[in-house]
Formats: sequence, structure tokens, C-alpha cells
Amino acid sequence: MKFSIMKTALTVLSLHSIFAFSQTIPYGAPISLEDAKKAAQAASAEMHKNNFDMTIAVVDSGGNLVYLERSNNAGLGTIDPAIGKAKAANGIKTPTKAIADMIVKQGVVNLIAVPGAMPVDGGVPIIVDNKVIGAIGVSGGMLQDDDAVATIGAQSLLH
Repeated sequence: MKFSIMKTALTVLSLHSIFAFSQTIPYGAPISLEDAKKAAQAASAEMHKNNFDMTIAVVDSGGNLVYLERSNNAGLGTIDPAIGKAKAANGIKTPTKAIADMIVKQGVVNLIAVPGAMPVDGGVPIIVDNKVIGAIGVSGGMLQDDDAVATIGAQSLLH
């Protein structure tokens, strides 16, 4: 029991120190439905351009689902991962790819145990006016494709 608590504490400390820079970015007002649709539309355009079948999820700054779009041929199993990636990116204020990279490149394997960490590419925070207003998650393609589509969606709201 003590080992488990200590391991969890070390994981939290690792996350804290590695993502400390993201803590300087505050949460903003939750993304509006209109802006969530704009981000999803930009991601969807990229998805269609590349003939991908994906699910795109947008959550607000509280981690609540605001918008979900699934292409006709995307598997039903892509829905929960898309939402999970969006929630994780919002929660850590960092792309989920960063968690995956830490596990693969730095061997910080205990990050897998962090609830909601979602250590795979495809979740990107939506930052407007230097505030996190939500995040977008994409699932259904190769991981690098999920990440590229999500990034385009997140960047679509930048002015």
C-alpha cells in the first residue's frame, strides 16, 4: 500500500515538474459551441482531404464534451478515445503526444498509471489569447495523423 501511494506521488511529481510550464497558462472561459464547431470543421476538412475516417471531439475548459463528429466509416471504438484525448489535453494543458513521448523517449512508464493521462498522440489544447479554452481530440487514424488533424483544429481558432 505504501509503495503504491509513493509511486503515485512520484508520478504526480514527475508530471508537475515536466509540465510546470503549462501551469503558467490559465484556463479561460469555456469554448463556445460556435468555436468548437469551427475547430472541428477545420479538423474535419483535413481529415477529408487525406481520406481518413475519424472521430473528432471538442471539450471545454472544464473537460466537458461540447461537440462530437464521427465520419460515416469511423469505427465506433474511436469515440471514447477521441473524447479521452481531448479531456487529457485539456487537463494537462499540453498535447497528449508529450505524455507519449515521455514514456517512449524518457522511460517515465509510471505515467501510464495516471488516471485520464491518455498517453497517445491526438489530443491538443485549444489556446486562445494565452488561455486554455478547451481541447480537441481525434481518433481513428495512425497516431501521427490523429495528432496532425487535432493540431489543425486547435490552431484554427488562432487569429
